Amino acid sequence: MLEFDNVSKSFWTGTQRKVILDRASFRVELGNSLGILAPNGTGKTTIINMMSGLEKPDEGEIRRGCRVSFPLGFMGGLIGKHTARENVRFIAELYDLDPDYVEAFCRWLCELKEYFDMPVATYSAGMRSRLSFALLLALDFDIYLIDEGMPSTADVNFNRKAGSILRERLEHATIIVVSHQAATLEKFCRSAAVLRNGKLYMFDTLEEAKALYDYEG
Repeated sequence: MLEFDNVSKSFWTGTQRKVILDRASFRVELGNSLGILAPNGTGKTTIINMMSGLEKPDEGEIRRGCRVSFPLGFMGGLIGKHTARENVRFIAELYDLDPDYVEAFCRWLCELKEYFDMPVATYSAGMRSRLSFALLLALDFDIYLIDEGMPSTADVNFNRKAGSILRERLEHATIIVVSHQAATLEKFCRSAAVLRNGKLYMFDTLEEAKALYDYEG
C-alpha cells in the first residue's frame, strides 16, 4: 500500500504561499487503482513526485509498503555525462536487478543503436524520452504513477512496442493517475479523488468525483 498520513505541502511563489496539500490523509491499497482529478496549476506533479519519493512533504508522513515507480515520463534520473549503458546498469543495481538483463531490454526497446554508448547529454528530447520510458518498463513495480496520461514519442515503432508492454504490465499492477481530465482516468481507475484548495476529497467511484469536479469547475 501507499499511505499519506496528515501530509502538508506548500510553496512560496514570491508573493504568496501556494498550498498543494493541507493535512491530507489517504491510502491506496494494491489492486485498487486511484485517479485524482485536479485543475492545472494545483500541484498534480508535486503530489506524484511526493508519492514516488522525489519530493518530501513539509509535514506528515508518506509510507510505502510496496514498490512505487518513478513517474512515467520522468527523466531526472538520467545523468547526462554518462552513456545510456552506464545509466541503465547503475539504476538496475540500485533496484537489485540483473544489469545485463536491464541493458539488453533497453537496447532492444529503444533501438538507439550506436547512441546507446554515447553520453545521454547528446540525445534529442525524443531519444531521452524513449530511454527513460524503456527503463521504467524494465523495472518491476507494484504501483505505477502516471502524470497526465501516457507518455509518448514521435517514434511509431517504439510507441507500439512500449505500449504493448505497458498495457500488459498494467493489467497486474495498481495505477495512480493524476489529471485535469476525467477521460484520462476512465482508462485506469474506478475510485477517484478531487483536489481542491489543498484538500483531497475521496470517492468510491469516478462518477461521484467527476460530479464534484464539474460542479466546482
